[in-house]
Amino acid sequence: MKILLVGATGTVGSAVRDGLTARGHDVIAAHRSSPEWPVDLADPAQIERLLDKAGTVDAIACTAGTTPFGPWDGLDRDAWRAGLDSKLLGQVELVRRGTAHVREGGSFTLITGVLAREPIRGGAIAAAVNGALEAWVRASALELQGRFRINAVSPTVLTESLDVYDESFPGFPTVPAADVARAYARSIESFETGRVYLL
Repeated sequence: MKILLVGATGTVGSAVRDGLTARGHDVIAAHRSSPEWPVDLADPAQIERLLDKAGTVDAIACTAGTTPFGPWDGLDRDAWRAGLDSKLLGQVELVRRGTAHVREGGSFTLITGVLAREPIRGGAIAAAVNGALEAWVRASALELQGRFRINAVSPTVLTESLDVYDESFPGFPTVPAADVARAYARSIESFETGRVYLL
């Protein structure tokens, strides 16, 4: 398959890119600093340019999107807007515009995260964004039924990142990035839709 992967760097993005390539897929590796396939999810114009350049694909997968963290009282409207524009509306826009570029029967796979179900101190924006995305994926699967499939991957803390995030996620189980990549392969290659894969 020809797959457009947005967020193809970083721990998850690299694992997904390597995993899909190893399975024989042709992966277009897009990310913010890419000289060939640049994209910032917070900018709809950049999303449109990326899609136009990529042409018709069999699937679009996303491992990108950021949300601010901080004390509840310190998360002002600008912080909320940053999280909404990037991880939430950025992925929504990628799918909304992507339906004109994914072949009929193709799929979309988005990224959410454990904070949708297990909040932590300072993570109110991420919890809201992840929860909204998961609800939107389930609703969109019904709206897109018969034309496209759509799923989300919702991992806990990555094993590879525990040294950085252990203090913020005390006692949380971890998941290797390779397992997250396998969930993306399942979403793309199976017939499932409306699923949120909890890892």
